[in-house]
Amino acid sequence: MYAIIATGGKQYKVTEGDIIRVEKLGAEKDSVVSFDQVLAVNNGELKIGNPTVAGATVSATVIEEGRGRKVIVYKYKRKTGYHKKNGHRQAYTKVKIDKINA
Repeated sequence: MYAIIATGGKQYKVTEGDIIRVEKLGAEKDSVVSFDQVLAVNNGELKIGNPTVAGATVSATVIEEGRGRKVIVYKYKRKTGYHKKNGHRQAYTKVKIDKINA
């Protein structure tokens, strides 16, 4: 059994027991979050939502919040002496999928 959920502008294919990194949710550690934007559920037969599956939710437990690896953004224009170095670390929330309610 698997489900396709949408959170943070991205879509994830999840099964029970999976650990995934999603965009930062702002939830505390060991709290339970529920994803209600379930786009599709497959439990023997595929149910596709229009745009979401009615009454389907995915519950998950927050494991940790953190920040990803640093990505260097370097801007440069030749012959003008212009260069700029910048870094970015994306915030994430790591969750463990507990139950798919379909």
